[in-house]
Amino acid sequence: MFSDSNLSPFFSETAKAMSSSREVLSLYRDFLRVGRKFSNYNVREFVKRRAREGFREGQALTDPATISAAVKQAKDQLAVAKRQSVVYSLFAQPVKSIMELKTAVGDQSVTVAKA
Repeated sequence: MFSDSNLSPFFSETAKAMSSSREVLSLYRDFLRVGRKFSNYNVREFVKRRAREGFREGQALTDPATISAAVKQAKDQLAVAKRQSVVYSLFAQPVKSIMELKTAVGDQSVTVAKA
């Protein structure tokens, strides 16, 4: 009824879609990892927020050519973020943001935001 020649195009398309989704998920994780390397709270949060927004926008893409162009653009932006994390680490300020400092409330010490 079904021969291997009839199923191979289906499986190859499915395999491409799975590898593409794995690649996209890997890119997203890489963005979050790079974002954690920034010492500045505002920059860290910006990178996380921008990655989240960009990948949510990409969920609506269906055309394979558009998806591959978006993946290429994400890889280029990831390379820029990696370079910037190195530059920021070279010129990091020793003073933390108010969002990262511990504040004393009564007898307890409360962390405002996790680093």
